[in-house]
Amino acid sequence: MSSVAHCRWASWTVPTPGLTWVAPTGAPLGVTRHQGDQQPQVKAKPHCLYSSNAGSLDRLLPTVGTRRSPRKRTTSQCKSEPPLLRTSKRTIYTAGRPPWYNEHGTQSKEAFAIGLGGGSASGKTTVARMIIEALDVPWVVLLSMDSFYKVLTQQQQEQAAHNDFNFDHPDAFDFDLIISTLKKLKQGRSVQVPIYDFTTHSRKKDWKTLYGANVIIFEGIMAFADKTLLELLDMRIFVDTDSDIRLVRRLRRDISERGRDIEGVIKQYHKFVKPAFDQYIQPTMRLADIVVPRGSGNTVAIDLIVQHVHSQLEERELSVRAALASAHQCHPLPQTLSVLKSTPQVRGMHTIIRDRETSRDEFIFYSKRLMRLLIEHALSFLPFQDCVVQTPQGQDYAGRCYAGKQITGVSILRAGETMEPALRAVCKDVRIGTILIQTNQLTGEPELHYLRLPKDISDDHVILMDCTVSTGAAAMMAVRVLLDHDVPEDKIFLLSLLMAEMGVHSVAYAFPRVRIITTAVDKRVNDLFRIIPGIGNFGDRYFGTDAVPDGSDEEEVASTG
Repeated sequence: MSSVAHCRWASWTVPTPGLTWVAPTGAPLGVTRHQGDQQPQVKAKPHCLYSSNAGSLDRLLPTVGTRRSPRKRTTSQCKSEPPLLRTSKRTIYTAGRPPWYNEHGTQSKEAFAIGLGGGSASGKTTVARMIIEALDVPWVVLLSMDSFYKVLTQQQQEQAAHNDFNFDHPDAFDFDLIISTLKKLKQGRSVQVPIYDFTTHSRKKDWKTLYGANVIIFEGIMAFADKTLLELLDMRIFVDTDSDIRLVRRLRRDISERGRDIEGVIKQYHKFVKPAFDQYIQPTMRLADIVVPRGSGNTVAIDLIVQHVHSQLEERELSVRAALASAHQCHPLPQTLSVLKSTPQVRGMHTIIRDRETSRDEFIFYSKRLMRLLIEHALSFLPFQDCVVQTPQGQDYAGRCYAGKQITGVSILRAGETMEPALRAVCKDVRIGTILIQTNQLTGEPELHYLRLPKDISDDHVILMDCTVSTGAAAMMAVRVLLDHDVPEDKIFLLSLLMAEMGVHSVAYAFPRVRIITTAVDKRVNDLFRIIPGIGNFGDRYFGTDAVPDGSDEEEVASTG
């Protein structure tokens, strides 16, 4: 059951103390503080957060881009600048996703799911985007119910072409797919979402991938029409907009974006859209925690929603690295660990790359030699099967061949990418993915900033590469990402030139079927999470960059602005 108070009627208590909410001009909404109260109370008439709808139709259509005061961040490192880079074509978020799992490697709390319901063209998508903007956290997924229209039969296609098919009926949606998709997103897993083409009334061939949600916003006309779906929503919002405004918006949208003519839009509206709203959509308003009249024009409601979501995110914050530092110590090294045999050659190369006086050229040369030996050693753990081939002399040779579908390498940027050439040198046509994980200087926690993985990676044996592993926090996050993309745990091979015992124990405890392969294991990690005796910051020594003070050996340290 949702934890948000039902605010359609007499009063509603703001969930965060010390805040005063100011209603728009003309809104029958007041804020009172009773003596001795710890929290302000919002007194409202039915349909809370309501403001007047008087005036012309054009004036009623809200402007989107209303400015609001900045809010406290929950996951961003930057103190003064927003966590994004804007280019001419897209916006790239630079704030990372903190751990969504505990030291056991399992998800401790599900993503926070918000449901946005309301009539067609009521402004649900606009309200969703305003919530995302005000939240100011990058790891938010917007899931539209429009993507889940069922595949039409030939007869239904013909009806749709003549505006005689009812797209506003519950039977038009694939609720089974919606529910399974939302469940997977809440569990932190990646999902494939269909792309619906409204001009042809059909799903496109390619589906899009969604992943990495701390907050899920699900919007659609039938968002509250299914009991199972309703139970997955942590917060339910109904966007209540005047029917005349909705009709004007629908005309604009369907004519300009969906290739419809005005007669067809009006016919469909009176035959299907308006009756469906009265029968199926408007009755679900009573199920909402918050009713938002005027949609995106009601900034008071949006501020209220954002404040509650921020408080929920703060409750879900985890501290993984500290837990790893105190866990699993004094245990024997796990059986899933394989260390390259310390021959005089291997020990000699370690001596060179560990020496602080070694030049950058020599460091790179001998690191590459070790990487090649490490990867060759790791390939021996892949599954092989008997096979027979014919030699040029026409004789049978009983040999062995790889028994899997494909090998994929995934590097943890930036140090892990230095191992990619060695993998390509021994695995022909290997696919490569990348994951960027950085340490937040303010919290000390690893944060996921970026990932790009090949399609159908779940069928592959995955070689996960990072040059050093100290506490194991970054490696655990990378493994968790692969598991969320349905890669089986026993198909993941973690490769590192140097590991600390703490990191070995952390990964092996959380993921006991992941094979861990390295050239050496050092005993200790100091208070700054550096491996002792160690190798220094591998990325800085390899790329010739300046070391960041107090950074761990495991991953790069994110800038704090």
